[in-house]
Amino acid sequence: MGHGSSKEDGSSSSSDEDAKPSRISRVKHRLRRHRLRRRRRSDSSHKKLFAAEDFAGIAHLTLINAEMKFKDKWLACVSFGEQTFRTNVSTETDKPVWNCERKLLLEKNGPLVARISVFETNRLSKNNLIGYCEINLLDYLTQDSDSDFGTFDLIDPGSSDKVVGCVRISCNVEDPIETEKNFARRILSIVDYDEDGKLSLSEFSELINAFGNNLAASKKEELFKAADKNGDGVVSLDELAELLALQQETEPIMNCCPVCGEVVEGGDKLNSLIHLSLCFDEGTGNQVMTGGFLTDKQASYGWMFKLSEWAHFSSYRFGLNSGSSASHILVFDRKTKRLVEELIDTKIVLSMRTIYQSKIGLGLMDKGAKEILQSISERQGRQMNTVESAKEIPKFVEFFKDQINMAEVKYPLEHFKTFNEFFVRELKPGARTIASIERDDVAVCAADCRLMAFKSVEDSLRFWIKGRKFSIQGLLGKEVCSNAFIDGSLVIFRLAPQDYHRFHLPVSGTIGKFVNIPGCLYTVNPIAVNSKYCNVFTENKRVVTIISTAEFGKVAFVAVGATMVGSITFVKKEGDFVKKGEEIGYFSFGGSTVICVFEKGAIDIDDDLLANSGRSLETLVSVGMTLGVSKKKPGSGGLPNLENCVLRN
Repeated sequence: MGHGSSKEDGSSSSSDEDAKPSRISRVKHRLRRHRLRRRRRSDSSHKKLFAAEDFAGIAHLTLINAEMKFKDKWLACVSFGEQTFRTNVSTETDKPVWNCERKLLLEKNGPLVARISVFETNRLSKNNLIGYCEINLLDYLTQDSDSDFGTFDLIDPGSSDKVVGCVRISCNVEDPIETEKNFARRILSIVDYDEDGKLSLSEFSELINAFGNNLAASKKEELFKAADKNGDGVVSLDELAELLALQQETEPIMNCCPVCGEVVEGGDKLNSLIHLSLCFDEGTGNQVMTGGFLTDKQASYGWMFKLSEWAHFSSYRFGLNSGSSASHILVFDRKTKRLVEELIDTKIVLSMRTIYQSKIGLGLMDKGAKEILQSISERQGRQMNTVESAKEIPKFVEFFKDQINMAEVKYPLEHFKTFNEFFVRELKPGARTIASIERDDVAVCAADCRLMAFKSVEDSLRFWIKGRKFSIQGLLGKEVCSNAFIDGSLVIFRLAPQDYHRFHLPVSGTIGKFVNIPGCLYTVNPIAVNSKYCNVFTENKRVVTIISTAEFGKVAFVAVGATMVGSITFVKKEGDFVKKGEEIGYFSFGGSTVICVFEKGAIDIDDDLLANSGRSLETLVSVGMTLGVSKKKPGSGGLPNLENCVLRN
């Protein structure tokens, strides 16, 4: 019945109603378009909630310019935590100017070190890393200086004592009130259609409607009049920004972020401020660095890499899928709290994926390829012990130039007569600090490696190990395994080829019998570990021993062989009493793994290691870093205090 009159009587009002949503949608579209223009991918660093005691501030970092040793076209990347940003490419010069800025969230217990990497550009492939520096932003911001500007030397990635240039930055902590004003000012400028620096009531109304807060929408005229001090019907952006900043604190007008659409909690001023500041990150008018990258290597790749990524030959993802489908393995550096990329040849990745991620590939393994791998490993091992193999050392060091620190190595390169001598290189005394050396109830990391840690084997199967038949019994073998290990904690120390290949003791105690378990030589790369078609840790050659401790009970220590690692050498023997941090053995050429199994309820593994592992993300650690603390209570035994004894008849 009511349908008949709507067409005749409501024509004019209908037109007005149709026009209003159209204007609102235009405002929302401009906000979304701004987001797409400034943000390549969603940044996740500000999505978790922060307590006031964890928040250290929002740093406003500007990468100004650099001075280099030669002329080229340059770009720079800033890596901070799990985010990386890149500048525009400079003109051909030895003094590139970028004036690119970015806001970074500082947490008291979070990432504090920003790495600045400078690349010379290459149109055809990835760009070349020329120099880098690392800056502790909290230290920099709290130093006794009247200037926000600083100049830092750029270090050659292949030589820590060689300076290849310098970079100039500006960094300061934003005042929260000014941040709120700037945010409101930037938002409001979007609806200033005539760009005269003032807003009319209609422009302001469209913005309030776009925020989606019905209560605020009903008060928009009241808010507008409060800002319109002289009553001329328009207000300056600064005046309105100040009003909105105060209003957001007392009675929020935004239910959700106008840029990304996420819900903004009105009563949580701190997290609202963090979210809005980082989500809408323009500031001084300088170029804003492009975000959405995970590592500086990813950000620096040229157009050929982008084409290959578009064709799905490679991808940048960390977590569960990184081992099975991505050719770029990302790990979390515990020291710098930053994502880093593990270097591995693309051809090797593709071949490993062909073998380990398909039934056909593993079928070939079952039909004789295992014996071929064994033969290749033995032959390669013999070759790496020849004098001729020494010529491969400089090329190896160059390939891993920013991941092998020669300043820590005990001997210079010319000391090594074969490649294998270099591969099992020793470090200088004191190159690795053993945490809490005087406390045997603190366990430490056993190797320079990528670590995964799990409270239980069940957790390891859920987050990392995908082999269908993995078990503690299969890992340790019948001769060593006991019921106490079945539901125990599991720690996997994976060594890559570029790592220091001597492994150390995580706990103090007495070494038991060494049990050799024959097996295959599958790779220990996550591509194989995450395969559902094989069981690397229960099928590979390995050596198992039990360390008897006072603080952790019995700890199973497993050295696992892998492709090109046919040799596992121990420098301790059965019955030796050892202290944590002491060297126990080494792997010859290749990359391999050490696994420790603790008895159920014996250890509290460090929270950060468990959290990363829960995301299926390996943590890059060094020998001697803390691993966990014993859960066993100190014994109350011992001789009685005779002074307090009372003799009775």
